[in-house]
Amino acid sequence: MITFTAHDFDLNKGGQMVTIDPQKRLYPVILGLVIAMVISAGGCSSLTKKDKTATAPSAKTGSGVPALYYDFGDVLVPKELKVDKKSSFIYQTEGFSAGVLILKGRIETSSLISFFESNMAKDGWKILSSFKSGRTMLLFQKAHRWCVMNITDETFNTYVEIWVAPTI
Repeated sequence: MITFTAHDFDLNKGGQMVTIDPQKRLYPVILGLVIAMVISAGGCSSLTKKDKTATAPSAKTGSGVPALYYDFGDVLVPKELKVDKKSSFIYQTEGFSAGVLILKGRIETSSLISFFESNMAKDGWKILSSFKSGRTMLLFQKAHRWCVMNITDETFNTYVEIWVAPTI
């Protein structure tokens, strides 16, 4: 049973009431929505982003662990760690980058610490200090930059924050 309201009637030129089928009023609305969805889905597929966080091709460390240089061209990261783009913030200009890179993955903390201590030295970083407990912090320095790594081991994942900043 279809019920009618005052909006379901219209007056023609002769002043007579003419009923308008409510389903016919919805056709243009539904058609418009379908067209909008098709256009937006097609438009978005042409705007897909390429992952620009990796700035160098894959590298293998001396231990054979596959690794990548992400936004900081001199901080090598194991490939098992994936970037959390929503939580990361990188400031880049020509020849300079700073900010925080947030990563997570399933990797043993002790091997991750060894990886960073070894590879940061190879990239010219000098380790100044480290704090190792449930949460590990590694502090590195280069000529005009600092790098702080915060490594947190949780039940299913290991989280790594890599902070790189210029010296003042």
